[in-house]
Amino acid sequence: MDVGGGHSARTGRAGRTGRGDRAGRGDRAGRTTLTARGRRWTARLAIVAAVAAVGLFVFVAGLRGLGFVVFTLVVGTAVTGAALWWALTRRGPVRALTAVLAVAAPAAVIWLQIASGLLWPLVVCLALGALAAGAGWSALAAESGPKPQHVTATPRPARPFLIMNPRSGGGKVARFGLREKAEAAGATVALLDPERRTDVTALARGAVADGADLLGVAGGDGTQALVAAVAAEHGIPFLVVPAGTRNHFAMDLGLDRDDPAAALDALADGVELRVDLGLVGARVFVNNASFGAYAAVVQSDAYRDDKLRTTLDLFPDVLTHRVGPRLTVRAGAMTIDAPQAVLVSNNPYRVGDRSAPGRRDRLDTGVLGLLSISVDSAAQAAALLGGDRSRGLTVLTTHEVVVDADAPEVSVGLDGEALTLPVPVRCTIRPGALRVRVPRHRPGVPRARPRLEWRKLALLALAR
Repeated sequence: MDVGGGHSARTGRAGRTGRGDRAGRGDRAGRTTLTARGRRWTARLAIVAAVAAVGLFVFVAGLRGLGFVVFTLVVGTAVTGAALWWALTRRGPVRALTAVLAVAAPAAVIWLQIASGLLWPLVVCLALGALAAGAGWSALAAESGPKPQHVTATPRPARPFLIMNPRSGGGKVARFGLREKAEAAGATVALLDPERRTDVTALARGAVADGADLLGVAGGDGTQALVAAVAAEHGIPFLVVPAGTRNHFAMDLGLDRDDPAAALDALADGVELRVDLGLVGARVFVNNASFGAYAAVVQSDAYRDDKLRTTLDLFPDVLTHRVGPRLTVRAGAMTIDAPQAVLVSNNPYRVGDRSAPGRRDRLDTGVLGLLSISVDSAAQAAALLGGDRSRGLTVLTTHEVVVDADAPEVSVGLDGEALTLPVPVRCTIRPGALRVRVPRHRPGVPRARPRLEWRKLALLALAR
């Protein structure tokens, strides 16, 4: 079944809860389990390695050497952050010079360590620090992250209907033989025509009217969201086939993004998850809704053809508020004035875990995540490199976010698709609104890396 392709971009949990997600090996996805004794000894190793790192450097370089290294690192980080801000908010020769400065500052820090003779002890201490951090994370891992999401055993769908976009992900539908494999599993497949545009929502509703008892999509997250809304509306399961470019929704469901065909195993041997859906007004999103700089950039027709050049061309005006509305964001008792970028997510993203950025631990917590960035100077930009405790970065969870502006409408990036909506824009969440059918055997979601809390490590190391 071939239909017109694409779509216009501008326009309480139920069910029986089954056993833990053993089928997906959620507990084994990138995790190791230590015994209580193993955790204690690993915590002791972390503390010994950390003390050795500091002690060795002070012994070799002295307190003055330690102060010199700390000073150069702090100054180098500040200069790099400020230079990046200038490079993003300026054009012409100034942008070129500050981009060079952003690269030269870290190089200068390394050269200063070499010239002072402190490079080798610093390298050894960094290696000991890495050992301390790795051991500390391993010791605290048992306390980090939520438990795997529970699954429900449900009957095999009798009339599954899948929509596939052959252009998504550079042609993954054809490369992995997704249409043929889905039809062999008993599904009806609608293959979108790349030369035409179609109303994907109407196509999905028509399938339900014809008796489909499962809807699925092999395509990008924007198409996933449109069809997921129809599946939630009719209370039937939804199947995600990661055939897009990034597949963030599939990643946070614990699916194998490197093997899209593996998702089709859910048709014959699958289980169900209940997940939340985000709403911008009446529009559903499965990942996030963005406002401000990124949303303004994706509105550009040139963005699809040359993302980097378009971003660099538009950022100087967008980040400095020379163009576009000034936003006001309200979440509970908090009000954020004039942020440059706002991200409202269906369940919160991990923040501070550089090992797996852009991940959500769960999709069923019933809350929105809010991440907002406010930068008005090079100094504030430099402070952002300090991590999630920077004053310019706001991170919280909430049930509702309201975005207002000093203009009648604002740009919105909804799961990567460009929209323009009248203000105020109200973002909410529907807990447990979507039934998602996933393969019984899948990689699962890796556990978040814990924060290194040395007090906890010390208590653990001293425990008997």
